[in-house]
Amino acid sequence: MPDRQALCGILFVLHTGIQWEYLPQELGFGSGMTCWRRLAAWNEAGVWDQLHAVLLKKLRSRNQLDWSRAVIDSSHVRAARRGPKAGPARSTAHGRAASTMSSSTARASRSRCR
Repeated sequence: MPDRQALCGILFVLHTGIQWEYLPQELGFGSGMTCWRRLAAWNEAGVWDQLHAVLLKKLRSRNQLDWSRAVIDSSHVRAARRGPKAGPARSTAHGRAASTMSSSTARASRSRCR
């Protein structure tokens, strides 16, 4: 199967969120398993990193990168160091919290005749 058809199948699955095995054969992208294998092979070969570099180079050369909308995703950026170990949560209140079960006011009566 040509690479372009496999790429279209991969993009279709990623865009729609369907499972690989449900990729419709009528679309001409081949089977979902074929597209999945091609995706894995391209990932192993570093194709996506190379494509990303090429696109960034082109956008930089044309001054078309808009960094005002950039987002750092922690799933893709490795933390340099571990943060401090979290201890037990401390209370932010000055004193004990008021009980909701008792009141300093006089007790209410269920009977209207008291």
